[in-house]
Amino acid sequence: MLRVDNLWMSQQAAAAKPSLQGVRIKARKGAVKAQAKHEPSIFRDQLYKHLETVPEGDFEAYTNKLVQAGSTLEFLKYADALFEIILVGGLLQPGGNYVDDGAPVSPFTIFNAKEPAQVDDIKKYIDVLNKLIRRYKYLQRPLESSSLPTLLQYIHRWTPAQTEKLAIAVGLLISQGLASASCLLSLTKDHLVKNDVSANALTLIFRAYLADQSMDHLSGTLKRGGVKDLFAFFPPNKRDAKTLEEHFKEAGLSQVAEWWSKKQFAALKDELIKELKDLFERDEPADTIVSAIKARQDETPIPEGDLIQCIWQGCISNVDWNARPDQIEGLALREVGKYAPILEPFCSGAKTQVNLINTVQVYCYEDTRVIKAFPQILKVLYNKDCLSDQAIIYWHQKGSKPQGRQHFLKSAEPLVKFLQQNDSDEEEEEE
Repeated sequence: MLRVDNLWMSQQAAAAKPSLQGVRIKARKGAVKAQAKHEPSIFRDQLYKHLETVPEGDFEAYTNKLVQAGSTLEFLKYADALFEIILVGGLLQPGGNYVDDGAPVSPFTIFNAKEPAQVDDIKKYIDVLNKLIRRYKYLQRPLESSSLPTLLQYIHRWTPAQTEKLAIAVGLLISQGLASASCLLSLTKDHLVKNDVSANALTLIFRAYLADQSMDHLSGTLKRGGVKDLFAFFPPNKRDAKTLEEHFKEAGLSQVAEWWSKKQFAALKDELIKELKDLFERDEPADTIVSAIKARQDETPIPEGDLIQCIWQGCISNVDWNARPDQIEGLALREVGKYAPILEPFCSGAKTQVNLINTVQVYCYEDTRVIKAFPQILKVLYNKDCLSDQAIIYWHQKGSKPQGRQHFLKSAEPLVKFLQQNDSDEEEEEE
């Protein structure tokens, strides 16, 4: 009886085991990797079949074939492979070399563009990519976050002609908003920077971009892409403002050189204003502050007009304007008188003096609490030898800024008439 019961229980247990019918069995990881390794090649071969029938130079037909291929091929899964095929003509293996499996160059690739490379010619290829990405919007993210950064770090692998074509293509892709400028940061890798590869590639990218957009547009794109320091694209021994400016000027990109120069000056001005604030907070005497400014000028010069603006901003930023409205004017005159000894040593030229008046004008325009004190501020600066009568008269006649011009000219009119009368009296005395 016991034997029969045991047999019956074993049969029941066997029957209770789950069936594997209809259940997907997980393949071994090694087998999956081995299969996946060859899948991009299969994708490439299938894509070639779509492109091989298109007559050379028929960009509209290439567009149609690529859009058609996207309905059957897994573009999202093989986005990197797709862009490698279109941008550099074939699949790449780690390190930047082409996959060596005997496959021909892609029927449609930027590397097939005519030589020497021309922006207008490369633009035809980019137009195809533009239309393809507009149709399959999910392709834009892998293009800018994966494909372009990878291709740019291998840019030294190709011939000079191929490098130029790729750089022009990248410039156009960024200028047309198909990719972020953040991909350019791949060019700051040491192996590219040390031999001027990065600097030369960046120059080609900028030239293509500026053939399509303005310098202001490029500046905004670089800022949004996190590209803050162009020195990072140059070898360590060439990371100075003069070398960088000369590089871009010699390349015919003077607008880039001028933009970078202004950007550097803006950074220097910010540093100087911050340093002045610190000196004032420590209640350093005027001669110490003047010496600090001169020392900084010897190290990293700022044009006189910009310098006087910085000094004014650094001085006036320490003023607390939280006073009663009827006391603001007296406070302004007292503070300007206090800071005049710091301004005076740097007001030797007439042009600098006019720049100082305009700086004060714009400041009073932007902070209406002190707008009424403008003519009195000019008197203080004149009495403290920061301004000459000729500078004030010139400013009044034709040197003023547009901000609130009519108001400031009218308010300064009595002072100007007084100075003109003084000049006339002095001339009569000399005669």
